[in-house]
Amino acid sequence: MVPAGPPPRPSRRARRFDLLLALVLGAVTVHYGIDNVGVVVIRETAQGTTYVMPRPSGAAGLLWMVSLAVVASGALALRRRYPLAVLCVVTAATLATPQSVLRLTFYAFVIAVYSAAVYSPYRVATLAALPVSVVLVGTSGNSVAPIVPNEYIALLILVPMAMAAVGLRTWRLRSDESRTRLSALERDQAETLRRAVEHERARIARELHDVVTHHVSVMIIQAGAARTIMKTAPQQAGEALLAVEASGRSAMTELRHVMGLLTMADEDAEGDADADRPDAPAELAPQPGLDRLDALVGRVRDAGLPVGLTVTGPPRELPSGIGLAAYRVVQEALTNAVKHAAGATAAVTVEYGPDRLRVEVTDTGGRPGPGAAAGNGRGLIGLRERLAVYGGTLVTGRRLTGGYRVEALIPLEAP
Repeated sequence: MVPAGPPPRPSRRARRFDLLLALVLGAVTVHYGIDNVGVVVIRETAQGTTYVMPRPSGAAGLLWMVSLAVVASGALALRRRYPLAVLCVVTAATLATPQSVLRLTFYAFVIAVYSAAVYSPYRVATLAALPVSVVLVGTSGNSVAPIVPNEYIALLILVPMAMAAVGLRTWRLRSDESRTRLSALERDQAETLRRAVEHERARIARELHDVVTHHVSVMIIQAGAARTIMKTAPQQAGEALLAVEASGRSAMTELRHVMGLLTMADEDAEGDADADRPDAPAELAPQPGLDRLDALVGRVRDAGLPVGLTVTGPPRELPSGIGLAAYRVVQEALTNAVKHAAGATAAVTVEYGPDRLRVEVTDTGGRPGPGAAAGNGRGLIGLRERLAVYGGTLVTGRRLTGGYRVEALIPLEAP
């Protein structure tokens, strides 16, 4: 059976109420059974026919009636936790009750029907079981020995109507509560994602700041050298000024890229990101690029993960930000492979195309490592944000042959 709703989780107060209900109804029905042991019921119909209906007698009859009353009433203590099972048990007990004492289990049956309608998470099974149980029990009486005396017929009609109204109200309240919980969960997830994005944007901004700072530092050094040798070596001074111009253009390109993305970095997020970067580079040190992949792959190999590195196409000079983004893709993918695929092998492919850069990292799959449970999903979010600065895309997912694949595509300007 497939549940159509959340499993019932009765509170302690509800469990106590159900236990008290089972005890009270059990005591009443057991008393009814004891009082009717060996009683002979004589009824006369409207046509003048007289019926003699003996009720169970002796120790065996007493034990049978008490057992039926205890089973039917006692099952109600679990009517919220296992409503459908309780309905089946009480229905069986009601069908096993002699016609002359059907009231022994009938009232427990009414409560079981109500409980199944209100609390059962298996809606399809419940809708099938309810009419079957009602029909079976409803046809078990006869005109001579009705389950409920005629004077209580009106009560028998009004009580189920009231119970149905209460059940409908309870179902609506549960539905509203489920929707409220779902909405709160969605809001929490959206807030978590927003914080993760802001955190990663601040981190990207800091790294790009390091890149631009490096370019500006080079410009300052080259400009100073050009000023010093301008009179004595004009040709060398011109080369230094060309280097200043190239560094300035690169810095402006990086700034244009990052200003399109970072519009909502807040000071708290920046402070947190600083705290999370114990390995932050020195102010004037350049960020890593694809020229540092050999060192990265070597460190991962030393950590115990065999990694192969393949570079296709003629390597070309890339903007510092694009090289850094590609480096971070490989770094994050290999870090995840170490965490989640212990015992696997990995492969890194860097493909220089005429109009795009393709970076792919695959692994063959393995068992989760000790650090697998510590992942928070921010790594892939950060990669997507980083690549979006340059119009790039990130594709991730499991491979049909086993393992995981991360592929980044970054558009490049024509050389």
